[in-house]
Amino acid sequence: MDAAPDAAPPREPSAHRSPSTHAGPSTQRASPTQRGQAKENRRQALLSAAASLFAVNGFNRVSLEDLGAAAGVSGPAVYRHFPGKQAVLADLLVTVSQELLDGGLEVVARNPDPASALRCLVAFQVDFALGKPDVIRVQDRDFSNLSEQDQAAVRSLQLNYVEVWVAVLAKLRPDTEIGELRMRAHATFGLINSTPHSVRSHGRKMASRSARPLLENMALAALLVEAPEPGP
Repeated sequence: MDAAPDAAPPREPSAHRSPSTHAGPSTQRASPTQRGQAKENRRQALLSAAASLFAVNGFNRVSLEDLGAAAGVSGPAVYRHFPGKQAVLADLLVTVSQELLDGGLEVVARNPDPASALRCLVAFQVDFALGKPDVIRVQDRDFSNLSEQDQAAVRSLQLNYVEVWVAVLAKLRPDTEIGELRMRAHATFGLINSTPHSVRSHGRKMASRSARPLLENMALAALLVEAPEPGP
C-alpha cells in the first residue's frame, strides 16, 4: 500500500534512543512460528506424560497437577492446551488411532504387491506396539473414560484401520470370507498388542531386537495359517 500523500518525512532517531535494529538478542521477541512450535512442543510433552502416568496409575488416579508437573508446567497451565483431563485422554487415543490409519494407508500405497504390503503392515504394527506400549495400556484400561463422541471417533478410525488389513488379506486369500479375514486381523492385533503385558523375560523387558522378529513371524503365521477343514 502507498504511503499517505501528506505523510511527514521520517525523523532521524534521537541520540538518546537506540534504533530497534541495534537491539541485542536478549530483547528480541520470539516469532509467531517459534511461539507456535513451543506451544506444540509443550502439548506433545503433556501427551507423552499423560500416556506414561495413565498407563502406570490409571486415568482416574492422575490429576492435572500430576500431568503438569511431569511436563514441567503448573497444573493450571494445562488448560492453555486442553480444556480438561478427559480432553487429554481423547487427544491421546484419537491421535494415535489416526496415526495408525494414516500409516497403514501409506504402507499399502508404497507396496502394491499384497504379500509385501502384508509384511510391511505387520512390521508397522510391531513398531507401534514396541514403541508405544503405554498407549496400548491406556487404550485397554481407560477407553471407557472417553466421552461417547470420542469413543465413536476412536472406534471409527480403528475399524477403518482393520479394513486396510482386510483389503490386503482379501487379495492373498480371495476365496476366504470377509468375516474370517477380519477375525484374523483382530487376532493378530491381539497377539502383537499383548507386547506391553507379555514381552518379559524373568521380570525384565525382552530386548526389541529379539521381540521384533518373533512377533513378526508369529503374526504372519496367524494371518496366513490354513483353516482346518470343518468336522463332520
